[in-house]
Amino acid sequence: MKLKNVYSFSVLAIAIMLCTAPAADATEEALGRSITGMQITPYVGIIPPTPGWQFSLSYLYYDGNISGGKQTPIAGTTALDLHANANLFAATFAYVWDTGPGRWNFASMFTVPYIYTSAVADLSLGPLSGRAKSSSSGLYDFYFAPVIASYHVSEVEHWSFGMYIYAPTGDYQKGQLTNDGLNVWTFSPAAGYTHLFQQGTFEVSALAGVDFYTRDNATDYQNGAVFRLDALAMKRTSSGWGYGLAGGWIQQLQDDTGPTADKLNGFKGHSLGLGPAISYSKSWSKESKVALTLRWLKEFDVKNRIEGEPLELNVSISL
Repeated sequence: MKLKNVYSFSVLAIAIMLCTAPAADATEEALGRSITGMQITPYVGIIPPTPGWQFSLSYLYYDGNISGGKQTPIAGTTALDLHANANLFAATFAYVWDTGPGRWNFASMFTVPYIYTSAVADLSLGPLSGRAKSSSSGLYDFYFAPVIASYHVSEVEHWSFGMYIYAPTGDYQKGQLTNDGLNVWTFSPAAGYTHLFQQGTFEVSALAGVDFYTRDNATDYQNGAVFRLDALAMKRTSSGWGYGLAGGWIQQLQDDTGPTADKLNGFKGHSLGLGPAISYSKSWSKESKVALTLRWLKEFDVKNRIEGEPLELNVSISL
């Protein structure tokens, strides 16, 4: 099977689809591993057959609130009227295995992220309470996927499957309003699908997964499993530009548990998001290419999580 050059950055699309992590599930700190509509990237169902290394840089900006006197669990305490701002920078390295001809292709990847966060909220810790401000920066939780598999049903229809793992490597301190990590392992199985129309110039992709969290031993807080579904439709032109629409749905499947979560009735939540996406790609040779993707989403129908307008820029390089 001969996959066209348009797929050159697809492995990076799969690799970075979960690395944008300072997000907002209904989890402890209202910061989960997934942001509404931000996990999916172009050609998410495809790993190309050409072996070798690929590299990408991504930037995520997120600013949001939980207002109206809503209590939010924060690192062993609770916060009211939380406003949070996050900037995440991530470098992703992916390697496509040399598997020869066939319908299956495989890759491995790892991501090194750096985060800057700031927040302001009314905190309550035992009998004490007051308005607090905090900021932190440093390496975020390391993220990797040992194996990502892609099955090519045909030239235009593709599936991908992977297990994505977050390690609690970022700095974390109980009772602090902002932290550089979540202090939990997260295991995220996910499946992606891509279908190409109009001779490959019109793409429809979808990505579904579930995030499973371990218990935060510092706070005795257990996040419930979170389901996510993202979708992307993109039309590309001969000039290299593309335009489309991205959307997402986050639905927590289980209540959070632990002393703080029990006081908040499980803090189970959900959200929807929708917004535009644009892309641009440029080729210097058959192997050397660069691709940029920018998207902005507006979240709505949000419960028990930060509500905001995430913005993400990805730059993928193939050598």
